Amino acid sequence: MVAPPAASYAQETVPPAPDFARVVDEGTNRSQVMVLAQHMTDVIGPRLTNSPQMRTAEDWAVAKFAEWGLANARKEGFDFGRGWSIERSSVRMMTPRALQLTAIPIAWTPATQGTLTAPVIVAPLSKREHFAAWRGKLGGRIVMISAPGATVRERTDAPFKRLTGEDIAKLDTFEEPRHDPARNARMQAALTFEEELDAFLKAEGALAFARMSYRDNKLLHGEGYLHRTGASLPGVEIAAEDYRRLARLAASGTPPTLEIVSDVSFHDGNAEAYNILADIPGTDRAAGYVMAGAHYDSWVAGDGAVDNAAGSAMVMEAARILKAMGVRPKRTIRFALWNGEEQGLYGSIAYIERNLARRPAPAARENALQTYVNQTQRYPVTPLAGYRDLAAYFNIDNGSGRLRGIHAENNAAAVPKLREWLSPFAPMGSGAVVFGETGGTDHQFMAALGLPAFQFVQDPLDYNSTTHHSSADTFDHLVPADMRQGAMVLAWMLLQAANADAPLPRNPLPRQPLPTNPFATPDPNAE
Repeated sequence: MVAPPAASYAQETVPPAPDFARVVDEGTNRSQVMVLAQHMTDVIGPRLTNSPQMRTAEDWAVAKFAEWGLANARKEGFDFGRGWSIERSSVRMMTPRALQLTAIPIAWTPATQGTLTAPVIVAPLSKREHFAAWRGKLGGRIVMISAPGATVRERTDAPFKRLTGEDIAKLDTFEEPRHDPARNARMQAALTFEEELDAFLKAEGALAFARMSYRDNKLLHGEGYLHRTGASLPGVEIAAEDYRRLARLAASGTPPTLEIVSDVSFHDGNAEAYNILADIPGTDRAAGYVMAGAHYDSWVAGDGAVDNAAGSAMVMEAARILKAMGVRPKRTIRFALWNGEEQGLYGSIAYIERNLARRPAPAARENALQTYVNQTQRYPVTPLAGYRDLAAYFNIDNGSGRLRGIHAENNAAAVPKLREWLSPFAPMGSGAVVFGETGGTDHQFMAALGLPAFQFVQDPLDYNSTTHHSSADTFDHLVPADMRQGAMVLAWMLLQAANADAPLPRNPLPRQPLPTNPFATPDPNAE
């Protein structure tokens, strides 16, 4: 067949492709999601809140949103606390033989101010009731605070997993809320232990402390939560296999001597952390806005790849896809990269309290973990003027696995519409809408206000077994095809929510609940 002259094409008007086809075309053929993730991980590296690396990441994300032409790309600050970063560190066993150990400084612990050398003492300390047994015994020692256990923990589950239909079906359940004021009070009291342990070790004259990694296979994590004040003593997390060796040697009669170099820095120039926000403006100012978010911060043992450069890159790629398509949605589409999530959802809580609703201030001073646990315990909830404007929120924060569906967060009225919007992605493995709630990330306290806020169901891959918060959380564990799919799903869901005739349904504004068991009696042995 002879092709017509080229000039004839110029005279034709090419009909527009459907939006779904355009999302898929842009999200597969011109995807930038892995380029974005690689810059966040290999180039910038771990993004601990208020660290120098996070300051670099904040500026880079704002510039990237602006480069793509999004409106009002900006940083919004909130009070957080001290920054902290690692320059270098080393932990060596010096006696009974020289051995380099696998270890990392614990976040927000101070430097050793050079080389610290001292014998260890194994003194398991997991609650304040343990302090009495060790008074007067810890001076001049490096205190090993974890109970070592006897051997490597037996693994019976698959280290790399994709969800089956049966797995997803198990999520489609309703779990009745449990309101137990006495249990909540016990949890609140237990969450001060890290501060109490720091004070106890300092008062006893300990020189430093070490804890055991909670995963085997030489994985490290290094989480710490004293970002308001910083800890008093240097602290290190030691790989489980190395820690058990030290404990066995100590039990044999001659405590090993450790040499610790922890060259870390506090950054006190600015206690504000920053959420990153950018918009694709809507054509109807009265219609409100829809939103996508992922937390941008990470811990520092790895590069924060699956947790959560993956989600952040998918959010940014969804923004790029929609902007490249030239969409003009009815509702504004807002993109958020949250900060301070790892310490207790600081960034999304700050956004809620500035724009959506407020709860009464705590009756007493709280640390970050207490604030997180107690966030839904304070009443009444007072909606702000912007409460009605949020028409939908979608969150990504469970690694780089394929988006298989979405948690409806007990929002029964939203299920049919969510199922309809996801249905075109059935050939790409997505489409399930499960009724139940999921928590621990930035949609949580929006959903707790009755707002239509949702987290996607994702294939876990090796997130739970290996990478979450660990030293293995690097670019190599990201799955490109899954991340391309996730960015397309997110872009499509945002576009559907932005152009829908009506906002997604909401659950009721929460009111003070009554105890689930009004006849409960105090249990002194309850955990």
